[in-house]
Amino acid sequence: MAIELNMLDEALDRARGLLANTPGRVVIGVVGKPGAGKSTLSSYLMEYLPTEVTALVPMDGYHLSDFQLTKLSRADRKGAPDTFDSYGFADLLHRINTDQDNEIYFPIFHREIEESIAAEGVVSPEIKLVITEGNYLLLDQDGWAGVAPELTESWYVEVDDQLRLERLVQRHHKYGKDMDAAYAWAHGTDERNAILVESTKLRADAIIYLNSL
Repeated sequence: MAIELNMLDEALDRARGLLANTPGRVVIGVVGKPGAGKSTLSSYLMEYLPTEVTALVPMDGYHLSDFQLTKLSRADRKGAPDTFDSYGFADLLHRINTDQDNEIYFPIFHREIEESIAAEGVVSPEIKLVITEGNYLLLDQDGWAGVAPELTESWYVEVDDQLRLERLVQRHHKYGKDMDAAYAWAHGTDERNAILVESTKLRADAIIYLNSL
């Protein structure tokens, strides 16, 4: 049964405990619906954990390029499970867990250009705790099934759906969609993905309630 955490400080204390008491690397997977606050929680952890031994490796770097999405006729549902290189992401996490002697480079997604930049991020040998965040870390289909076994713990971020949808609309508007298009995407494509993400909630090790974020 998943433990429940109700404050950012509780999540931080748990991360510190894992870092102090786990041999080898710790990989914490932060999971949740689109707009749930995954990036906010991850940023908070990165701010207060020791920077010299902590790295953030978001799943979003493994978005397929817009070129590939157009070629595959999937551009109109970007963000769905089959619009990522799931196998590549699982392989990255496996290497993070098994190779602690070399630099491990990974792509980082930029919302302002809707594309990833290859090898922009790096997990160096001194890194002991990796935070990875994304929607599909606990999905058990296709290449996503290889992700969960690489996580030391998985944390599902729970938030009020109305608040979450309001955030999503504002995010899409900020990055270029008009308000009608932003509303339609948040309540359409994003919401279909959210239902799928919610189906993975029971696989999480911890539920983190962050309605105040």
